[in-house]
Amino acid sequence: MPSIISVANLSKTYASGFKALDNINLEINRGEIFALLGPNGAGKTTLISIICGIANPSRGQVSVDGHDIITSYRAARSRIGLVPQELHTDAFESVWATVSFSRGLFGKPKNPAHIEKVLKDLSLWDKKDAKIVTLSGGMKRRVMIAKALSHEPQILFLDEPTAGVDVELRKGMWEVVRTLRASGVTIILTTHYIEEAEEMADRIGVINKGEIVLVEDKATLMQKLGKKRLKLHLQNRIDAIPAALAAYNLELSDEGCELTYDYDTNGERTGITSLLSDLRNSGIRFSDLDTVKSSLEDIFVSLVRAS
Repeated sequence: MPSIISVANLSKTYASGFKALDNINLEINRGEIFALLGPNGAGKTTLISIICGIANPSRGQVSVDGHDIITSYRAARSRIGLVPQELHTDAFESVWATVSFSRGLFGKPKNPAHIEKVLKDLSLWDKKDAKIVTLSGGMKRRVMIAKALSHEPQILFLDEPTAGVDVELRKGMWEVVRTLRASGVTIILTTHYIEEAEEMADRIGVINKGEIVLVEDKATLMQKLGKKRLKLHLQNRIDAIPAALAAYNLELSDEGCELTYDYDTNGERTGITSLLSDLRNSGIRFSDLDTVKSSLEDIFVSLVRAS
């Protein structure tokens, strides 16, 4: 799949000497949903700001749909819609006026039919004459997306799009993103909600301390790094794990009534058969067991710790 954004050897050092980005190399494919994950201060917003032309790189190149962000700034920027984390808009303008004005900022001719379609797609049509100040937080977030889509960009950056939005509205926002992707828009998403990336993304990128730790197809990532967890509910409480079971790295919880064993699903042997045999030989009986596959959050935490 051809890339629509290409980042090569990108670094950013501020005047204070702080290095926000260190030799970033990244390709984002046309038409995908790409989730960029990382803890606070990892460099997510700095990277987005440089790609969108808001901040200047210290070193490296970025091209957007074949246009260099420095030498062909207008062409590159016209292809991008940005929804920032903060809600910045004129509180006393109507929804229609706000979105229409954003289109004009990019030198696009008036197109009421397009503005109408965007507002309808975002379930804002019945609020088109409402002043921004009267809208809920979730609606204001949708207006920000409408503004970003007003000039018909090929790429949409969503920086923490569901921050401060309740669970029901968050799921509604997920549907909006899927609809946009289906229409051919490339989505780059940063989020603190790991389930958001797990739910929607095609690929995952993890950034930490200004460096790209990993970029991987979501399904492949979870297959390669995901582990399964076996939980054993014991018939009788135990005070400690017997020394004979030390090799399994078991975890004792639930006041001595539950044992947890992590194993690699891709290994030649899971070790479960020998574990159950050794439990029996140690006089430990269990009443029930269940398995849970590790989530993207588990994988993310382990990657950040490792870096």
